[in-house]
Amino acid sequence: MMRWFHALMPKEERFFELFARHSKAVLAGAEALRAMLEGGDAVQGNYQIVMDREQDADDVTREVLIAVRRTFITPFDRGNIRGLITSMDDTIDQMQKTAKGVKLFDVAEFTPEMKSMADAIVKCAQLMQEAVPLLRSISTHAVRISDLTAQMSALEGRADELHDIGLKALYQTSGKTNSMAFFIGHEIYDHLEKVVDRFDDVANELHGIVIEHV
Repeated sequence: MMRWFHALMPKEERFFELFARHSKAVLAGAEALRAMLEGGDAVQGNYQIVMDREQDADDVTREVLIAVRRTFITPFDRGNIRGLITSMDDTIDQMQKTAKGVKLFDVAEFTPEMKSMADAIVKCAQLMQEAVPLLRSISTHAVRISDLTAQMSALEGRADELHDIGLKALYQTSGKTNSMAFFIGHEIYDHLEKVVDRFDDVANELHGIVIEHV
């Protein structure tokens, strides 16, 4: 009787594969956002890529949240799973908002600081993509995951510095003479900073999982 009961119980679903799929969409979105900031003709084509990858990520997030409800045995705590996939999804949602802001204000030229912040976004996405598969064997890879999350947090700090440097330079060149240019630039900087902040949230979720399971 018990054997029959266990045979009918939902098995652990492919959470790790889903996390990997999501991280792949996030990295592709980050690379497209960075390409947008080359300006000119690069804006339009890469804008659509960001939109498409955000939809891909949403689809995966939905699959994970459904799987959490249906699965009897999960690889780690359900709250951790929901927290991780939600924070991962927030990164590309914020990329989408950034891309929409660029499109809305018809921005075609970007400052070196904006491009460097976008470089940090790509690097964060690469670090996240490396960290997520390591969750399969948390005990074995705890030190490496912690190192990757520390690198993500450091990039968030560097992005904050770039934000302040770029905003100050923007104010000096446009703040008193072209208020609209300053407003638009401020919006782009703010969006880019928020993307990196969302990656720091992912780092915190990953670090929390390590602490709980090692």
